[in-house]
Amino acid sequence: MNLFYYPAACSLADHIALIEAGLPYKLLSIDHERKTEDGRNFLSINPKGYIPTLEMNDGTILTENQIILAYISEQSGKLMPVDGILRWRTLEALAFMSSEIHGSYTPFFKDFPEPEKVRAREKISKAFAILADQMGDKAFLVSNEMTVADCYLFWILMVAPKSGVDLPDNLRNCLERMKARPSVIQAFAEEGIS
Repeated sequence: MNLFYYPAACSLADHIALIEAGLPYKLLSIDHERKTEDGRNFLSINPKGYIPTLEMNDGTILTENQIILAYISEQSGKLMPVDGILRWRTLEALAFMSSEIHGSYTPFFKDFPEPEKVRAREKISKAFAILADQMGDKAFLVSNEMTVADCYLFWILMVAPKSGVDLPDNLRNCLERMKARPSVIQAFAEEGIS
């Protein structure tokens, strides 16, 4: 499998999940002209033009973080609870982070007016409170076992300083625990993140 990525971008969640799952993969970066590391036009691979994008060995393309993360767990048999409701809570958490937090970061990565940043901070802050409540005193978001939701949560929390929103204590502690995981250390090294 090929994972198309930008260093430290949201594709980091998928990269960490691939390592945790023990699945073979190749990383292919994309430059500012939308050329892939192996010389292809990225838009011919993913017309949406953004990452993450996963290319299977047969050429099948998957996009969207929550779908790629679910695929990784399905292929590996890891990182997804088998218990019915915990499985659904994991998928629910992926959807919530994708719709309520990830998109809310846009004003901080682009040149948006301050009122839009204020609205985004309020939305992100409320979403973090919900996630902190969901996590409670568990080691990970959904349970005491790591899931694909935690891979995505790591990136969500890692980029939070760009928004200026403070993390609740349990989420900040989770971020620190995740930074120490071998999969995160390996992903940082492979992407050249310091």
